[in-house]
Amino acid sequence: MLIDGHSMAFRAFYALPAENFSTTGGQHTNAVYGFLSMLANIIAEEQPDHVGVAFDVGRKTFRTEMFPEYKAQREAAPPEFKGQVTIIDEVLQTLGITTMSVENYEADDIIATLVTAAKQSDYEILIVTGDRDYLQLVDDSTTVLYPMRGVSTLHRFTPAAVEEKYGLTPQQYPEFAALRGDPSDNLPNIPGVGEKTATKWIQEYGTLDELIAHADDIKGKAGDSFRERIDQVKMNRTLTAMVTDMELAVGPDDLDLKPAKVSEIAERFDELEFGTNLRERILSAVPTDNSSPAEAVVELGDVVIDEGPLDEWLEPRSGQGLALYVTGNAQPARGDTTAMGIVDKQRHAVAVELAELSPDEEKALAAWLSSADPKYLHGAKAVFHMLAGRGFELAGIAHDTAIAAYLLRPGQRTYELGDVYQRHLQRQRSEPDGQMSLMGDTSLTDSAAAILELAEELTRQLQDIDSFELYRDLELPLVDILARMEAAGIAADVTVLEDQLKTFTQQVADVEEHARGLVEKPDLNLSSPKQLQEVLFEQLGLPKTKKTKTGYSTAAKEVEQLAVKHPHPFLDDLLAHREYQKMKSTLEGLIKTVLDDGRIHTTFNQTVASTGRLSSTEPNLQNIPVRTEAGRRIRSAFTVGEGYECLLTADYSQIEMRVMAHVSQDPGLIEAYKEGEDLHNFVGSRVFDVPIDQVTPELRRRVKAMSYGLAYGLSAFGLSQQLDIPAGDAKAIMENYFERFGGVRDYLTAVVEQARKDGYTSTVFGRRRYLPELNSDNRIARENAERAALNAPIQGTAADIIKVAMIRVEREFRAQDVKSRVLLQVHDELVVEVAPGELEKVTAIVEKEMDGAITLRVPLEVSAGTGQNWDEAAH
Repeated sequence: MLIDGHSMAFRAFYALPAENFSTTGGQHTNAVYGFLSMLANIIAEEQPDHVGVAFDVGRKTFRTEMFPEYKAQREAAPPEFKGQVTIIDEVLQTLGITTMSVENYEADDIIATLVTAAKQSDYEILIVTGDRDYLQLVDDSTTVLYPMRGVSTLHRFTPAAVEEKYGLTPQQYPEFAALRGDPSDNLPNIPGVGEKTATKWIQEYGTLDELIAHADDIKGKAGDSFRERIDQVKMNRTLTAMVTDMELAVGPDDLDLKPAKVSEIAERFDELEFGTNLRERILSAVPTDNSSPAEAVVELGDVVIDEGPLDEWLEPRSGQGLALYVTGNAQPARGDTTAMGIVDKQRHAVAVELAELSPDEEKALAAWLSSADPKYLHGAKAVFHMLAGRGFELAGIAHDTAIAAYLLRPGQRTYELGDVYQRHLQRQRSEPDGQMSLMGDTSLTDSAAAILELAEELTRQLQDIDSFELYRDLELPLVDILARMEAAGIAADVTVLEDQLKTFTQQVADVEEHARGLVEKPDLNLSSPKQLQEVLFEQLGLPKTKKTKTGYSTAAKEVEQLAVKHPHPFLDDLLAHREYQKMKSTLEGLIKTVLDDGRIHTTFNQTVASTGRLSSTEPNLQNIPVRTEAGRRIRSAFTVGEGYECLLTADYSQIEMRVMAHVSQDPGLIEAYKEGEDLHNFVGSRVFDVPIDQVTPELRRRVKAMSYGLAYGLSAFGLSQQLDIPAGDAKAIMENYFERFGGVRDYLTAVVEQARKDGYTSTVFGRRRYLPELNSDNRIARENAERAALNAPIQGTAADIIKVAMIRVEREFRAQDVKSRVLLQVHDELVVEVAPGELEKVTAIVEKEMDGAITLRVPLEVSAGTGQNWDEAAH
């Protein structure tokens, strides 16, 4: 099997949206992902034993010397594509697949040479390409696999299929292509001679030489055109002919699949932040090298599985650290446990099926789980919910190897136990067999033993990068707090949510109807990009937006910019429709997640955002808009639960700007906060050189957008877009700002340079974010990584501060025996459900502990509010 590397990489690039595939440092990976996905499918289906991938080297080849216009019209590859072919080449080599490229030649010459040689040795040959020129190589032993849609559907071109599609034999195809010309290669056509005429001529005369010999017999204008351009047609034919006798370093026999190095592939896929699914598909399709001990599937033979009652096994191990692996359902408030494996440090293990426990065993298990004895877990919060479903309490969380792995390598797509074991110990767990009885299946105890090994190794790795305290004192104590918040949930008034859903459903319908009326299209679907393109750019004649594969973009950002620069009532309707639609689906999601207890139990994720922020899923409570009327109405449906008095919300004011003042040590910002000035008015008066009381709301808006934007790597162009002012004005505002607040400028420059040297950024608490793309040759990846480097220390420090605050608040609630409880953490805000008679005490605790979470060069400011629902409690 021979693959045209560039051709298939381009196909993959356009088949998958670039914005959905990139590393946290900004390297786009959609072409890599699509190419490897195609490769996994095709190797699994065709099962070749010899595979080679050929790449083009550059634009200059012997063909451009003969005909300088050859492929000259092709635009440069999109910047997002840049760098991806190199990555594909490197991954293929790690997979044991031979890659080839030769200066001055194209991939098709390499492949044609190998095909010619392979035919001498009786190979069955497959060529995978998106270039139809290869059809000239098709014969009884050679088939072209040509992608019809993306890279997932490949059409088989056999000699019969070529004849059926083009009415020509494979040998005649390049003769026809020379006549027709080829816009993709910039080969000129003959005016008046289209595909039909070219096909008819070749069918009639058999070959191009015969056609040229009878050129005088061809009648009409087409004949005149052809005779005038015979030299060009001959040139076209020479250029489309593939070289079949190149000197190559390898022949067909050298392309056998070498065993892939499992640990290297795992490491590469981690760097690219690909999930387990693709890695497993690839590794099951190619031969792997599991011979070296580091890559072997570890049957943990040194683990001794003990028989006998569980209570007798646990008793002598009281006070020891034990590793626990649990299977079951981990949904908050709906968890359940089926089985578990427990291992001690001497590698003695026990496998437990819950349904088979005696009352004494169950009692001993419950006592151990709720004791302070150290427990080593992977995904401890999930284990908490699984056990809670069976009435067990979990305490003594001493290790969570998922969180340890996250701190070592934030931004990975998955922290499943098998992945982490492979990533940090280069080993594979034995997977559950499914055929064996539980006691005969060692996967439970092997998994517990894997956790034990990881706890030792990851502790050492965290100490090496000075992050062990962050793990032990900040992330681990948070596990138990988050688990209890998730289990408690927050009360939701379903009737309020359903009323709002009705309103938004009606608004979606009304605005759609109005928009249809404006353009007189009663069946227009406002969610169809194709129909929108017709209305916006053809019917309404609005200026074209960014070009995409399927026409011109109708994405939110582009439509918003159109609406600002070219106001039109249809655009207003379209934007309103999208907003209402979003609110409608948010509400549908919320209603679906209210459980029988009348509460919504979100899941807080500690290992998703690479900055250290918590994220919320099922449902996501962080994407309810804060400042819009619609968002406030949704928040009003989150109410105080039965037996509680009210909700209290407390948040930090301008936490990221305060962190910026602290890390940049800028005297101006520090002065503003110390004097208790309104920051944006203070900065506005300095930047625009007006007294504080003359900073207008518009100037304040500009300053605010810039102050926050700078922490996110905002450019002058970005600021001009955001404020809808000329780029020159935006640049002047930024220059004024940096003149007055030089500390900020110096900090922003220094943080990127330091990160470029170190390869990572750090928060005030030492949380690292690795950004290898800072030194990338690809401009887009490098600029994305630079923005991440500006933002990570500030956003990450803010995230760490609220986590410290949560731990302090919880500790104080327990110390003072308070019945109130924290329910949610959303960005910089905590939501507390207050028990009767505790409001004054709880407000004092929350304000004091949030305020004392960290000592910065500027004071923190905490504001709190109370009410019967989340909206009322806003302040």
